[in-house]
Amino acid sequence: MDRILGTSARRRLRVIAQVLIAVVVLPLAFVVVGGGTAVAHPYDRLREHWVAAPGGVGHIKVRIWLANNGSNKAVYLLDGLRATDDVSGWEHETNAAWLSDHGVNVVEPVGGKASFYADWYAPSNFNNQPYTYKWESFLTQNLPDFLANTYGISRSQNAVVGLSMGGNAALILSAYHRDQFAFAGSLSGYLNLSAPGMREAIRLTLIEAGGFNSDSMWGPPWDPAWLRHDPFVVAPLLRGLPMWISAGSGLPGPHDQPRSAIDVFNTGTGMGLEALALAQNRAFQVRLATLGIQAHFDFPPVGTHSWGYWQDQLWAMLPMMKASIGA
Repeated sequence: MDRILGTSARRRLRVIAQVLIAVVVLPLAFVVVGGGTAVAHPYDRLREHWVAAPGGVGHIKVRIWLANNGSNKAVYLLDGLRATDDVSGWEHETNAAWLSDHGVNVVEPVGGKASFYADWYAPSNFNNQPYTYKWESFLTQNLPDFLANTYGISRSQNAVVGLSMGGNAALILSAYHRDQFAFAGSLSGYLNLSAPGMREAIRLTLIEAGGFNSDSMWGPPWDPAWLRHDPFVVAPLLRGLPMWISAGSGLPGPHDQPRSAIDVFNTGTGMGLEALALAQNRAFQVRLATLGIQAHFDFPPVGTHSWGYWQDQLWAMLPMMKASIGA
């Protein structure tokens, strides 16, 4: 990792910041591959609701694909840094809804740009955010209560899967809410926030993502909240939890077929982002090994920071996910 990021602390910080900032300008390509025949989404089982949420936001949109067999177990799918407000990136860019054809309720919260799906200290004051992000509270209190009361979906023994920013959140939510989540999937997540330069890089990235102030999220870099949300630090709390953790090599593969100059730029950006994610995931693998904690790690020989590879991983983890949650 030192060889990749440079030997001096200044150069290391600059490179990490550049790579992470690049995620806010990466328009990830749409791909539909893996996991079955490309048929119409199961819209007859699609439900959309605005669910009451804390922090002054009022309500958060949630789109749900009900399982085809009446199962009461669900997978919560978390988005990346540039989460949109119309539908989840998982719906925009993948065929994740078809998981509902395999006996799992698919729950996609909408929004949460640059939030890390955390409970923030205060509204972001750089961009005059009118409410405080309270995503952890929403995902572990308001939303499971609503799902249980409305559809009979279990409050416990569910799965949570996220990519990039959401990969970090999936492990953190599982660590602190083991009664709710019996499986966690992290795809290209940044899992060692205490690594040199990472906190400063996240600060710059949140600013670039829309003027969000990380001080409003977890306080200054020395605040204990940064440690609370670092999977590397809280790894002991994950003991016994079935986990699927993946990152590509950063080398282009079958889902990278640039046809224009912007495609070439996006592929290059995705290569850098994934190389950093891989370094973070490898460090996390060593951390779990030193603690004697088991997890499934998948490091394909190719793969950039893009949706096609995350979709492949989602379908690859399905058997392990279903076995873990009893779906």
